[in-house]
Amino acid sequence: MADVGILAAERRERVGKGSARAARRNGRVPAVIYGSGEPPVPITLAFNEVLKEVQRGRFMGTLFDIEIGSEKERVIPRDLQVDVVKDFPTHIDFLRISRDSRIDVDVPVHFANEDICVGLKRGGVLNIVRHDVELSCPADSIPEEIVLDIAELDIGDSVHIGDVDLPEGVTPTIADRDFTIATIAAPSGGTDEDEAEDVEGEEGAEEAEATEGAEEEDGGED
Repeated sequence: MADVGILAAERRERVGKGSARAARRNGRVPAVIYGSGEPPVPITLAFNEVLKEVQRGRFMGTLFDIEIGSEKERVIPRDLQVDVVKDFPTHIDFLRISRDSRIDVDVPVHFANEDICVGLKRGGVLNIVRHDVELSCPADSIPEEIVLDIAELDIGDSVHIGDVDLPEGVTPTIADRDFTIATIAAPSGGTDEDEAEDVEGEEGAEEAEATEGAEEEDGGED
């Protein structure tokens, strides 16, 4: 299951654009914690710490314990605003997580045994339909990833969400169909086997034409 990160925060006494700009000038990222029926708490976080967490990947799917002095809030990021030019984090919305909370989160999909996949060894191509899958999870049971073993997949085979063994209590948010995650597609030029069949077919057609031509010549001589 997903690890829980830790971020140290300071409470903001004032809110608004002026306060946010001042925080950024001081190397801080303004943020707010909301949800669970409690009042929102405006905070700031160290820019370098936030940037490090964002660059690690999966920031929006990671649980954090935000420490504000002696207080601690379990949260998950719900909105990340970035600078349009520098792509740096400029503001974050965090959702409070309670013990019985369920949340929807995108979980990345990884593929195992590509090097021995039957279809890929025959020249097929791994066509990834979904690089991540949105799952509804208990707050304390968010999978870090979905790993799919494709060793036995052949050209034309597909893997669907119904083929995935999800942890207890974790369900896909799309519940009305068994959607496709990936397929093994035939290469655009066909496989070597296809080419062999084509050659055999052409040779057979040529032999048939030759036979028909010979028969017509024999008939003409009579």
